Parts: sequence; C-alpha cells; structure tokens
Amino acid sequence: MTTTYWCEHAQLPDKVHAGVRITTDGGRITEVMPRTTARENDIRLRGVTLPGLANAHSHAFHRMLRGRTHGDGGNFWTWRDQMYAVTEQLNPDTYFALARGVFAEMLAAGYTVVGEFHYLHHDVGGRPYSDPNAMGAALIAAAEEVGIRLTLLDTCYLAGGLSSDGHLPLDEVQQRFSDGSVEAWAARVRELRDSDLVRIGAAAHSVRALTGAQLAEFASAVSALGERPVHAHVSEQVAENITTEMVYGASPVEHLADAGLLREGFTAVHATHLSDIDLELMGCSGAAACFCPTTERDLADGIGPACELAGQGVSISLGSDQHAVIDPFEELRGIEMHERLKSHERGRFGVADLLEMATSAGYRSLGWDGGELRVGQLADFVSVRTDSRRTGGVAPGQVVFAATGADVREVVVGGERVVSAGVHRLGPVDDVVAEAIAAVRSTS
Repeated sequence: MTTTYWCEHAQLPDKVHAGVRITTDGGRITEVMPRTTARENDIRLRGVTLPGLANAHSHAFHRMLRGRTHGDGGNFWTWRDQMYAVTEQLNPDTYFALARGVFAEMLAAGYTVVGEFHYLHHDVGGRPYSDPNAMGAALIAAAEEVGIRLTLLDTCYLAGGLSSDGHLPLDEVQQRFSDGSVEAWAARVRELRDSDLVRIGAAAHSVRALTGAQLAEFASAVSALGERPVHAHVSEQVAENITTEMVYGASPVEHLADAGLLREGFTAVHATHLSDIDLELMGCSGAAACFCPTTERDLADGIGPACELAGQGVSISLGSDQHAVIDPFEELRGIEMHERLKSHERGRFGVADLLEMATSAGYRSLGWDGGELRVGQLADFVSVRTDSRRTGGVAPGQVVFAATGADVREVVVGGERVVSAGVHRLGPVDDVVAEAIAAVRSTS
C-alpha cells in the first residue's frame, strides 16, 4: 500500500530540508522529494521528521526498578541484587505484560527498533517451561502487538561470575538464565524465527558469565547459526577488567578477540574502561560499540571513550539499558555532554555524528537496514514538535539538543503510523505502562 507523508521539515542524509514528501510502499521508502507543498492525500507531519531512532541495548524487566533504586547509594553490584529480585515476579504472562508497556513507552519516545538483551529464559531453578522459548516468545509477542521492531539478542549465560580464583557457580537466581551449555543454548535459539518485525540475534552475557573455552565454543556456535548480530557486555566495571586480567592475563576486549568474537557484526555494550590496546583492537576488528549514557552515569560505571573509539573508526550506537530513562534524546545528548565534561570543550561530536549514533548505527548493530530517510530504507521515522515549551524557537537542525521524548508526536514503522498525535494505537501510553506495572506487582 502506497502512503505519502508531507513533512514540514525532515532530516535527510545531508541536512534538514523544508517541505519534504516521503512516499512509502511495502514498508520501505520509495521516494523522497524536498521543497514540495502538501497535497490533499498527504499525511502531514509537523515539526521536524527524523529517521527512526534505535535503542540498541535494552533489558525490559529492569523497568520495574525505575525510581526505586536511586536514592540509597551503593554501586552496580548492590543495584544488581535489587535487579535480580525483580525476576521472581516474572513468568511468560507477566513478562509479556511488562514488555508490552516498556515497548509502547519506547515507541512513544521515538524509538522504532529495540535490541532486547534477553537472558531471563527459564522458570525458577532453571526449569525449562513447556516451551523452552516461552519467555522469548513473550517479548516477541509484545513487540509485534505494540508495533516496534525487535532484535531478540538471545543471551548465553553459563557462569555466576568471575573472581581472582576463576569462574563462580550460578546462584539460585542465575539458574533461570542458563541453558547449562553452549550446545543447549544454540539448540534452543535454532527454534526461534525471524519475521517482518523481528530478527533473532545472539549475545554472550559477558566474560564473567562464560569461561574462555565456552566463549570460543559460543563463537563457533554463532557462526554455525548463520549471519546475525552478536552483542556482549564489555568492560562495564573496573572490577571486571581486574579479574579478567588476573584469570586470563588479558583485558575483556583482548579475551574476546582471543575467543574469535571481536569481529564485524559484534557490538561491545558499554565499552567503558578500555586501554589503548583495546581501542586499537576494536578499530581493526570491525567491531562496534553501544553506549548507554543514562545507565552508565546512574550506576556510577564511568564515562566511556567515545571520541577515542570514533577516532579508531568504531561505529557507536546508543541504548537505554536499565530504563531509568527512556528518552533517545537524553542518550544522544549524554554522549556529547559527557565528552564536554571530560575535555572542557564543546562540539566534540557534531549533530550529524550524534544523529548517526542514534539512528543508522543502531539499526546496523541490530541487523536492520534503516535509520536514514532515503529511498530503499525501511520506512521508519518520527516527527518531533517544534512548538512545545522545550522546543519553541529552536533551529530545526538542532532540535535534538532541546527535545525530549515528550515532544515526539508521530511515529511511523514500516510505513504505518503506530503513534499519532502522541497517542499509541493501543491507547494512551501512560495507561499502557500503568497496566504493565500493575500486572507485575500483582504477583508480589
């Protein structure tokens, strides 16, 4: 079905243009015409229309922690204990309900694709559900109902951590995350299928959660599964680097390279604490990185080397991770603002660089060809109002420095509007999210 959208302003690959008509058919962009006037049958998009924004790293169930873990001090490890407690409230039904709300919140904020780093696979004690992929199926069903693109990064998680003495056994909570072996993980993942809105990817949770031998076996298993995006948490905390060096005599990046994982199609999530050698390895390998600024600062993890990675030619995407904030503009600004704090200089990244991180870099990292308003790309785009109290008076080309997710008015995925005038097709997003939270809390 052919649909035409007329944009008051639109961010095309070169710059923002006025009066842009975008024609879509079969879920893709078939024509882009700047300097036009609106026609009778055009759907009019006011403000600035941007390519679809990509959330390259998400843990949907962490949304339950928003506003409940931030005021008591601690660090990543104490926060993790509270995060693990949330898993006790989740089964396929409550996971679906929660993901439905979280994905709707993402769409309303302008995200059109999400990479769900999925490791909550089984029932309590690691007992498989009658459908071993019941929890993944719940995430897929939620994404399809809401209308957001999903890359399910099905995660291999086999060890309970890493200390100076080596890998630790799984604790009671972590047993839900584990398939017991790389072979069993791969067998389960082979049963998952792509669809128009879904891609099946893979992830190694971290160098803490797989032994060196298991990482190498995982790399071989992923290759056997065929071409697909592969992610892993990498150097998120200093403690991870120290213990990896003690046990393996290498940094996490070096260790992943030795295992055969650091290559094109691989994304290192966080990549916060990297050495000069790590930076060089990332650059020459073709691997990408994903930063999650609002999470990395909330958990006091640190500020990652964004400029240094970019200088090595490493593509950087963005994610909201624990969802203390779901706002692509906050993540985008976080990259630049963190760099300003480090360097005492402004303009470390230009607007085009930041938009590329927030759009096409994330699409590539998740295995999709989208994130640009040009012919042949997926017809995913969002319109941002320029008349709110936040955006009134802004230059259209700099709207990303003023807008928040609350300024997103229209969201189009595959040529179809899923958010119109700020309202999701399922209803007001505030209500959808409230229902999701209530469904999970009712089990506690």
